[in-house]
Amino acid sequence: MTFQIAARCATSGRFGVAISTRPMAVGARCPFFAPGQGVVVTMAATDPRLGPLGCNLLRLGYSAPRVLDELAASDPYIEHRQLCVIDRDGHAVARTGAHNKDWSGAFTARDVVAMGNNLASERTAQAMFESWSRGGDSPLEERLMAALEAGRDAGGQNGGQQSAALVVWGHAVHSYIDLRVDLHGEPIGELRRLLEAFRPVAPFYEARPSADPAILGNELTWLARRSGNA
Repeated sequence: MTFQIAARCATSGRFGVAISTRPMAVGARCPFFAPGQGVVVTMAATDPRLGPLGCNLLRLGYSAPRVLDELAASDPYIEHRQLCVIDRDGHAVARTGAHNKDWSGAFTARDVVAMGNNLASERTAQAMFESWSRGGDSPLEERLMAALEAGRDAGGQNGGQQSAALVVWGHAVHSYIDLRVDLHGEPIGELRRLLEAFRPVAPFYEARPSADPAILGNELTWLARRSGNA
């Protein structure tokens, strides 16, 4: 019982996932990234081992369709899984195993997959896909967050949700954004609150690994300089 949207920003080259489910720690088990190369999402009766395997194949230059084929061939329980892959060229594919409950499926287009399993209705995934399509030039994290909210508002999943995550990676070996909510009565609303709080300092944490700490300062002095108050 999970719904998510995975996407690639053609402008920045970043990949991201916004996802929600009822069990805890969805951000730890489902989205996997190969920086600069692509994203793999594993869902349903999740086998998290498939994520790193798919990312290794993306690093070797495999296309998203080929990666998905290899993952399916490697897993004897593939009909219990739900997977999607997006590669560095924006090829986006998804697979829903035959043993998943209604409604389970995906909407795909270049750079994006909106999918879910055991949803309240097809409308959950469709609403996410439509929200992404309307997003235009908004930052990747905002388009993903808005799409997840749209999926929730369209019915979400059977049994409701308690866990949510928003993860965005660029070309660095560390994430640009990695926000998670667990055991919350309205995890997507809480995820939105965290995004609004973290968004202003995301560029600071992205720059800090390669910057001189004596010059960069901490996030408060950095924010003050950007706002002209220091």
